[in-house]
Amino acid sequence: MPTYDYECDACNHAFELFQSITAGRIKKCPECGKLKVRRLIGAGSTIIFKGSGFYQTDYRSDEYKSRQKAEKSSSTADKKESKVKKKETKKNVKD
Repeated sequence: MPTYDYECDACNHAFELFQSITAGRIKKCPECGKLKVRRLIGAGSTIIFKGSGFYQTDYRSDEYKSRQKAEKSSSTADKKESKVKKKETKKNVKD
C-alpha cells in the first residue's frame, strides 16, 4: 500500500497517509476540519525486493562459485600460516 502526501489549503497542514490504491481521496483536514485538502504529487517510493533471486550474485555459475570457494579457503590457509609465523618469531625474540 502506498503512502500519499496531502496538504490543507486552509491551514497549510501537510501530512502523509498510508492508504490502499483503491481508497478514495481524503477531503477533510484532520487538523482544522475544513474540506480544503488536496493530494500532492509525489516522486513515489522505491521498489523493495524481498527474498532471494534479486541480486547478481544469486545467478552466478557453478564454476564461479567453486573458484570463489577455493580462493576463500586458500586465503584462510594463508592467514593461519601468518599466525604460526608470528608465534614463531615471538618465541625467537623471547629466547
